[in-house]
Amino acid sequence: MAPVQLLELPSWITLLITFAILLLFRHRLRRSSKYNLPPGPKPWPIIGNLNLIGSLPHQSLHALTQKYGPIVHLWFGSKPVIVGSTVELAKAFLKTNDAALAGRPKFSAGKYTTYNYSDITWSQYGPYWRQARRMCLLELFSAKRLESYEYIRKQELHAFLHELFNSKNKTIVLKDHLSTLSLNVISRMTLGKKYLEETKNAIISPEEFKKMLDELFLLNGILNIGDFIPWIHFLDLQGYVKRMKTLSKKFDRFMEHVLEEHIERRKSVKDYVAKDMVDVLLQLAEDPNLEVKLERHGVKAFAQVINIKL
Repeated sequence: MAPVQLLELPSWITLLITFAILLLFRHRLRRSSKYNLPPGPKPWPIIGNLNLIGSLPHQSLHALTQKYGPIVHLWFGSKPVIVGSTVELAKAFLKTNDAALAGRPKFSAGKYTTYNYSDITWSQYGPYWRQARRMCLLELFSAKRLESYEYIRKQELHAFLHELFNSKNKTIVLKDHLSTLSLNVISRMTLGKKYLEETKNAIISPEEFKKMLDELFLLNGILNIGDFIPWIHFLDLQGYVKRMKTLSKKFDRFMEHVLEEHIERRKSVKDYVAKDMVDVLLQLAEDPNLEVKLERHGVKAFAQVINIKL
């Protein structure tokens, strides 16, 4: 009898687990029906409506709004999602009800690529986020600060035009040249130097620097299934979390080098005047009047994300 019981036990466990999941899912739907929710497609057990989201999520969501109307209710795994697709709804979400909707989901991208939600993009709404917003408005992106970088933009534009002139009678991909121009301006404004030029004893090659930025941009925009179905998060089915952790180590090594360069430069000059955004962030980190202290990892997170958000 014992061998028979051992063979039958897994099927009974599977049946019980399936039944329990269906009951929980049914209870969740009943609970959500108490609210006057917008229309939307019927969710599947466990995955919700993730089966309707393709490789281009924005197009999938647009198709759903064409079917169900300008405001749609979806389930991404166990997470409820409301999609608004008109200017009026965007205003209602982002302006009229901004305080109620200012929270941010704790996705893997924020945890692993921005030093545990330490930048303004992924940090939770609260004192730290409000301080970060003030820092951006009054220090990092103020009209006076951006005007002080005008010479960088002029120099890089001149170099860009000079390179194009020297490429006459050659076939070039203009998109690549414009991308390089943009990255050179941003890296000089943020980090103090260009990282798309080959230099002696460089901490990183131009190809690796660009690859890291592309990977950071990609991983901050992907749909990671484990974020919406938490109990399978540890499986990392798409491999995104592994890529995030690898990228985080590379960026941290790079950002530590950048910070050390800036700290040494500031030590050697009396009454040092900030020349780039990392300088500004390091000065803010020493400000005793900040409501929430800006830690070293916060400086790195801000400097890192500015490179893909500018």
